[in-house]
Amino acid sequence: MMDKNNASKRIHELRTVLEYHNRRYYQQDAPEISDAEYDQLLRELQDLEAVYPDNDLASSPTQRVGAAPLSRFAPFSHPQAMLSLANAFSSQEILDFDSRIRRLANQDRIDYVAEPKLDGLAVNLIYEDGLFKRGATRGDGFTGEDVTQNLRTISSMPLRIKQKDSRAVPEFIEVRGEVYMEKKPFAKLNRRREENGEEPFANPRNAAAGSLRQLDPKVTGRRPLNIFLYGIGTVRGIRFSSHWEILQTLAQWGFPVNPLICQAQDITVFIDYFEHIHSIRPDLPYEIDGVVLKVNNLSVQETLGNVSRSPRWALACKFPPEQATTMIRDILVQVGRMGTLTPVAIMEPVSVGGVMVSRATLHNEDEIIKKDIRIGDTAIIQRAGDVIPEVIKIIEAKRNGQEKIFRMPSRCPECGSEIVRLQGEVAHRCINLSCPAQIKEHIRHFASRGAMDIEGLGEKVSAQLFDAKLINDPADLYFLKKEQLLGLDRQANKSAEKLLDAIERSKTPSLDKFIFALGIRHVGEQTAKILAGHFGSMERLMKASMNDLTAL
Repeated sequence: MMDKNNASKRIHELRTVLEYHNRRYYQQDAPEISDAEYDQLLRELQDLEAVYPDNDLASSPTQRVGAAPLSRFAPFSHPQAMLSLANAFSSQEILDFDSRIRRLANQDRIDYVAEPKLDGLAVNLIYEDGLFKRGATRGDGFTGEDVTQNLRTISSMPLRIKQKDSRAVPEFIEVRGEVYMEKKPFAKLNRRREENGEEPFANPRNAAAGSLRQLDPKVTGRRPLNIFLYGIGTVRGIRFSSHWEILQTLAQWGFPVNPLICQAQDITVFIDYFEHIHSIRPDLPYEIDGVVLKVNNLSVQETLGNVSRSPRWALACKFPPEQATTMIRDILVQVGRMGTLTPVAIMEPVSVGGVMVSRATLHNEDEIIKKDIRIGDTAIIQRAGDVIPEVIKIIEAKRNGQEKIFRMPSRCPECGSEIVRLQGEVAHRCINLSCPAQIKEHIRHFASRGAMDIEGLGEKVSAQLFDAKLINDPADLYFLKKEQLLGLDRQANKSAEKLLDAIERSKTPSLDKFIFALGIRHVGEQTAKILAGHFGSMERLMKASMNDLTAL
């Protein structure tokens, strides 16, 4: 077991890493690690905090639901918090949950409701006297982003509750749901974006989140968004006795409720349901990443209450990560914004979870040596959380002696400059600041959502502009003319105008976003906010001494 000092250091490291990945997932819609990897880090932190409770600060990611909302929309305080769910990854963990619930509720058997867990964006809808008034994203669970006008554009979401039978429409109700995009409309949207020279979305969840967060509701209205409702928060003027009754009533009121939701009279019925949903997952028109288990009886829910960041009465049962076997044809090296060289496996295309993949990250040379990965190997790859796949392990029995050992290059594959590896680091770096690959990545970073937020200026377009010698650094973006853009491949009149408008809007960023956009090493979004809050202006920051900075 770790001693107290080392445990405190590890707790601090885990909190920093988890806060970073929270921002990547919730704010930027650009996750860098899989859900499984995130959950593993979170569990390690929970275990350490349980042993060393003195380190259990209220700001720990274990006490939070997600990341703070972006500043581009007005903040919205949820009348009742939108908590996240605890996770389970095996049948045994599901059975343990049931045993715990039965013991705490002092009951021999628990009635449950089972719901497919959609991979979309959680929202909260406010209805007053049957009329839709406001809507917001979940945000950090307590404060979200007001996206009322954008939600109004979703045709499947009722703007008025339809009264059925004798049940009165509540004077006030929060209805919770998930905004999502189906697979086929998503593919069609991406084809259209590529034809217009725009960056395609990575997956349906990113497409749904990006579409709902548009400043112009007309843009959202042109996107094929859908919504399923799965619960309520605060309600006045009506009472319910079970979660199943809530779902049935929502459906009667005209809310779209997933038809695959069902009751499970005990935990064995739920496990059968879980396996069934897992088996039909590839055939569903939308993405799901698990099944949610909820105690049906609301009085039992109330008795169980919440623990930390999650309700005790619900569980997100995750599907195992998608895996497949394929051959590694080659290993190429990518150069990042800071000059970091990242080896990437080029593989025989293979379907993983219904998605064709042909590339997988290998992280660094140490990881390749540790897993003994060679060109020509047959490998098991894994895709979890809709991020770039990774090689889990190689199958030694498939080797025929023709495999080649990979070595990191001594020269940058992009500019030919010397490659160095600093003591204590795992990364190999190109130290040429004029390296074309670094400049392209720097421009892409400058334009990203967390920085200057220039919509339409993704990896492909920024590379086109650089290769055409129209820009050589981010400052050149502000001198671009429409005629120059029209000369680029797939840049039509309308898309050129949209890009120039986005560049124009970026001229008045907040100080923290501008600092982050500069791409200074070790200055992430949180550090940029600290610097902006302390110095208040770029002029004061530029005059700061080493002592001023180290004092923060």
